[in-house]
Amino acid sequence: MTEGGSADNTGFFGFGRENVCYGRCQSGVTSRIADVGQYDAYQYAQCENGKVRLPFDFSEVVDNLRLERYRKIIAPRSEFFAVNEAVRQTYYFLRRWLPVSVRRHLQKAYFRDWKELPFPSWPVDFTVDSLHEEFLRCLMEAGRIKKVPFIWFWPDGASSCLMMTHDVETSAGRDFTGQLIDLDEQYGIKASFQVIPEQRYSVSEEYVSEIRRRGFEFNVHDLNHDGRLYREREEFVRRAARINAYVRRYGCSGFRAGAMYRNQEWYDLFEFSYDMSVPNVAHLEPMRGGCCTVFPYFIGKIVELPLTAVQDYSLFYIVSDYSIDLWKQQLGLIRERNGLMSFICHPDYLIEPRPRKVYESLLEYLRRLIADKNIWAALPGEIDRWWRSRREMVLVRRGDDWEIVGPESRRARLAYAVLDGGKLRYAVSPRENMPRRPVEP
Repeated sequence: MTEGGSADNTGFFGFGRENVCYGRCQSGVTSRIADVGQYDAYQYAQCENGKVRLPFDFSEVVDNLRLERYRKIIAPRSEFFAVNEAVRQTYYFLRRWLPVSVRRHLQKAYFRDWKELPFPSWPVDFTVDSLHEEFLRCLMEAGRIKKVPFIWFWPDGASSCLMMTHDVETSAGRDFTGQLIDLDEQYGIKASFQVIPEQRYSVSEEYVSEIRRRGFEFNVHDLNHDGRLYREREEFVRRAARINAYVRRYGCSGFRAGAMYRNQEWYDLFEFSYDMSVPNVAHLEPMRGGCCTVFPYFIGKIVELPLTAVQDYSLFYIVSDYSIDLWKQQLGLIRERNGLMSFICHPDYLIEPRPRKVYESLLEYLRRLIADKNIWAALPGEIDRWWRSRREMVLVRRGDDWEIVGPESRRARLAYAVLDGGKLRYAVSPRENMPRRPVEP
């Protein structure tokens, strides 16, 4: 069990060498991430008689990280544009007249400190996932348990999951959609297209139908992409109602906010099934922060599918990198943790030959990775449905074996968290070793 910290102050503290936590903790907190090492709650943890007692509330800390509640401390220091309404309104007012070169210069100036941000960890942050593993390890050691069964993360025993998405920003991107679909299909990739429903460009029924006819997904991308969706609660309520109306009109299940703006505390007004607006680590997003996990998670009734790889625009025009090296680095790290590898690649920025060639290199790399590493390449809607089914499945003891019962159980795999030399590792049972329930006549 865990005990919630009774301290009144909320701040950062550590749990082990590398885990940065945010919340209340009896052993002390700090407002400076640089001082986290002085407030390591791990040394106050008590693990004995099959129980674990912590000086903080574990669930509260995990929620604080996933929902980015720590941003109230780091945001004022790191995102002048996003929190300064006058500056932001001026930029969006002038944006339509600013040459592309000027806009990109301003963006690079805004992101000049991205490499210096200490938290979340670049290029991928696993804090939430590491906390879960550390807590499980403590429980197993306290109970002298060698292995714990659980339902594997992905269907059919896949080692990781891959998700490709395309946000359509302009009419040029809309008109390039067909060619991008051709390109994706050439490499065996299916993706979702997020389309802005108001002001930017027209969205015909034929356009929507063609995307779906080709086996791709169609989702709503913001309302009008003006950066104001979450600026004020009353206006958000009005906009959320219009977004919900478009979700119903198009019969879609997913959503992504413009510029990855987000306020997860307000998601209760949305009617879509899944969201894709939260980065794992947001060093290169206007809103800094990140959910610190590479797995889907629930925000009330909504499944969040976090962005775990750098956006193409940021890679090309902020980092000035026209290679797939950073993507490969991120994919390697995520694959080691069996997580979700998710991308945003815009049709608008893949029209020119140079970035398109980089994207083709990525697709070729992904094609080999999927085949060689048993990766589940899925549409966002498929991942949403799987994650919901996985939550409803349960493990039932059948003699000396375990059986998975519930929706999608035939695709599920039994796995074990194994304590080996003080370290946690996973072992996935092959399908042929899974216990079968007799088929009823």
